[in-house]
Amino acid sequence: MGPRVLVVDDEPPIVRMVAANLRMHGFEVLTAGTGEAALNAAEAYQPAVVVLDLGLPGIDGMEVLRRLRAWSAIPVVVLTAVHDEREKVAAFDAGADDYVTKPFGIQELLARVRVALRHGRGTDTPRMVEAGRVRIDLAGHTVSLDDELVHLTRTEYRLLEALATNPGRICSHRYLLERVWGPGYGDESQYLHVYIASLRRKLDDPADPKLIATEPGMGYRFVTPPTGSARDRQAMARAAPEQPEP
Repeated sequence: MGPRVLVVDDEPPIVRMVAANLRMHGFEVLTAGTGEAALNAAEAYQPAVVVLDLGLPGIDGMEVLRRLRAWSAIPVVVLTAVHDEREKVAAFDAGADDYVTKPFGIQELLARVRVALRHGRGTDTPRMVEAGRVRIDLAGHTVSLDDELVHLTRTEYRLLEALATNPGRICSHRYLLERVWGPGYGDESQYLHVYIASLRRKLDDPADPKLIATEPGMGYRFVTPPTGSARDRQAMARAAPEQPEP
């Protein structure tokens, strides 16, 4: 039996469809229809990934996510019928790893689950991060491009480190601001624009960024060479187009 996935949704047809497809691809599947049941199942069975609908009765999905994050780093892929970027940003701020908007294609959801599984394997911070031509030595606090050391300011390095230690994940503006500049800076997005532009000039192509992708209205994603299947890469490319900023 493969990795255990907890599917949380109050719509039985969606639960049946998602669970059946996950099982067909070798996953062990648990299901829950309420927030209370989801929290109990997560604590009792320790799934490898949670697929979580935000629109739950009783304890809603956002509160489930907050409570999970109080004690667990289980990767969470959020399902939402709301296309409002503010809700997506709020989900990332609460600790979501990824999201899929309803209605969704099952292949896209499967790709998101596989990516979340890769992120969830091992929680130790890596000592070295490599992304194409860029190498980041997290132990030595150095960065090189094509094996040549690149000078970064303290703030540039801290921002790059925050992104690189969350490879492939969307890091919301608030998360990055509070991690790099501290509490109270969560709304100062102009700082991010300036420093992201500077990192792209030093490590990437500002006109066609490949290292740090912009997720419009939500944040940024540190891009590493894909390691999944061709199907995963195609689904992810359709779901998360990269657009340069500012």
